[in-house]
Amino acid sequence: MLDRLRHRDCPVCGAPERDGRPFLSAAIDPARIDALSFASRKAPEYMTFRLVRCGPCETVFAAEAPEAEALAQAYGQAGYDSAEEAVYAARTYAEVLAPHLGPQQRGGTALEIGAGTGVFLRELQAMGFAEVVGIEPSLEAVAAAPAALRPHLRLGVFEPGCREADSLSLVCCFQTLEHVPDPRGLARAAYDLLRPGGLIAFVTHDYRAPINRLLGRRSPIIDIEHMQLFCEASLRRLLGEAGFEEIAVAAIRNRYPLRYWLRLMPLPGPLKPAALAAAETLGLGRRSLAVNVGNLLSVARKPL
Repeated sequence: MLDRLRHRDCPVCGAPERDGRPFLSAAIDPARIDALSFASRKAPEYMTFRLVRCGPCETVFAAEAPEAEALAQAYGQAGYDSAEEAVYAARTYAEVLAPHLGPQQRGGTALEIGAGTGVFLRELQAMGFAEVVGIEPSLEAVAAAPAALRPHLRLGVFEPGCREADSLSLVCCFQTLEHVPDPRGLARAAYDLLRPGGLIAFVTHDYRAPINRLLGRRSPIIDIEHMQLFCEASLRRLLGEAGFEEIAVAAIRNRYPLRYWLRLMPLPGPLKPAALAAAETLGLGRRSLAVNVGNLLSVARKPL
């Protein structure tokens, strides 16, 4: 995968990479890449391709990256070990998305890109969607899905022709947009698949959030999986150029058990396992905390 990197210009507005500003130098140790390197909610590795910040749209993107086929293979072979965190994430996403959904969305068909084990599909069913479909590249994630959800999952990567045009009332993509080779193509394809009045919803990292700016290279968003990173300006540009209207972007609070937050913290040496062990000994590991860690919810509508 690392032997055939391809050059990239800005994946949101198309501005040449040479016109961007350096954001972070490359930091990759091939010996540390394993089955969990392309898994969801893993322990941070702080590896990254060379990152550039686009001047016109402010997207941060990998200036050299693996080819789309190599990425699809890496995600297909990725391990899965985040069942507990996935349930917490699904509840958070349902809570923040629900106020944006009206009768014209509920009762229709919802598509989730990067569905994991499909636990958010269950939340969509509870919100009244008549049909729910999840696309997930990881074989292990699909295999770990609850039996009732497996019929709703499609193994593979998102492709524009996966559904009929104007057939969906919701397309959602949570903590996945950073991973795709062509976010502009995804947004435009989603626009075509949505019926008039349908919604698109993203949850993404915000590289401009105070906590991510403070941590710098030690932020969990610095990851070999991330082909690009967003901020409010770049998300508005992406959705606006795809044709969406009524674009709303806002920070959200994520709720996870304390043990998960401790796994993400950049604690030195043996301090992290000691902190995790202490939390479990004290019975605090399962305690959940809602924290703003620099994530954004973006919702936009296809014009009627």
